[in-house]
Amino acid sequence: MNEKRPQNAMPTMTGKRDYYEILEVTKSASKDEISASYRRLAIKFHPDKNPGDDEAVQRFKECAEAFEVLSDDNKRARYDRYGHSGVEGGTQFHDVNDIFSAFADIFSGSGFGDIFGGGRGRGVSRGRHVSCDVTIDLLEAASGVKKSIRIKRHKECGTCNGTGAEPGSKVESCSYCGGHGQVISQQGIFRMQTTCPQCHGEGQTIHDPCGDCRGAGYVRSKVEREIHIPAGVDNGSRLRLSGEGEPSPNGGPAGDCYVDITVRPHPLFEREGPHLICRLPLTYPQAALGATLEVPTLDGPEELEIPAGTQAGEVFRLKQRGMPDLRGGRPGDLHVLVQIDVPKKLSTKQEELLRELAELDHTEVTPHRKSFFEKLKDYFAPEEEAAEAENANDKPTGGKRKKTSRRDAS
Repeated sequence: MNEKRPQNAMPTMTGKRDYYEILEVTKSASKDEISASYRRLAIKFHPDKNPGDDEAVQRFKECAEAFEVLSDDNKRARYDRYGHSGVEGGTQFHDVNDIFSAFADIFSGSGFGDIFGGGRGRGVSRGRHVSCDVTIDLLEAASGVKKSIRIKRHKECGTCNGTGAEPGSKVESCSYCGGHGQVISQQGIFRMQTTCPQCHGEGQTIHDPCGDCRGAGYVRSKVEREIHIPAGVDNGSRLRLSGEGEPSPNGGPAGDCYVDITVRPHPLFEREGPHLICRLPLTYPQAALGATLEVPTLDGPEELEIPAGTQAGEVFRLKQRGMPDLRGGRPGDLHVLVQIDVPKKLSTKQEELLRELAELDHTEVTPHRKSFFEKLKDYFAPEEEAAEAENANDKPTGGKRKKTSRRDAS
């Protein structure tokens, strides 16, 4: 059974589809409509978007072959009159890189070459990005602050106006690559594009370089800018200043400057994301009996009720007393962490009271530590006691000393 062909389909050679059908356009389509349809289909069937799909590769080549004919007025006229036989011997695409080389004008300017890595020629590139550092304290990070920063970058040389050539001399087109900045070499069906070794991709050569910039066209400079650091930034946050980076070497947009922010540690607050932690030391009586204390916040001191029996490690939360949210959301909280402050030195009265409390609680404690003078007194106490005992023995009884006879002695 014979298959019915579309009305606008031309007689085809064996194995070849109608070019209008391939590009999904009518025979009366304009050049712009054909180009637009080709771009759409080329993106759809590009091998990078269809890895391992041989059918997609064939469709990609098929679309390129159809566009190569229909985008040329003479070839299109012969095709409309004689079909495929009228354009025999035309371009055959064996590799996808051949397609990008053939239709560089179609791909450039549309972003297509950049998407698939198939751009050709020097084109326009963006300048390099630069970075700088700024340091702020926690209160500045909480409220937001304006800071002056210094950016190190290059600027156009004032002597040569960015040409890189000595005033009065000329910049010549590279003779090796013809000013394209790229060199294409072909081995069989493979085509390779590399950067020109003579002009290093610039497409031009300078025989008499500028003495100030040494042919670079740019000189080092330092510029100061005032930036606004928003409230809520954290240590390690980064701000982007658009267009404040290095200038483009070939007329493109300048790069950006990235500002890396460092927040100095605070003596009272520790930060965990949007929340702040404040360590509050309590004495034993305050923890046991309760107290009303002032605790620091970002907005000033605030009273906090400490209930009786508060334990070490307990946390009291003050809602929305932490850091503001960088995106305008709910602020963080302030967490007050209780720590029991144990004194290293006690007065005599304090020690007596604590020992009485320990006896009441039936708690074993370390015995009283003697002072140096108490230890010294104990050291000499045995000698003093011995001397007192000897004196007591030498004392006469009844007022007269008793005589001892030899008989008694024996």
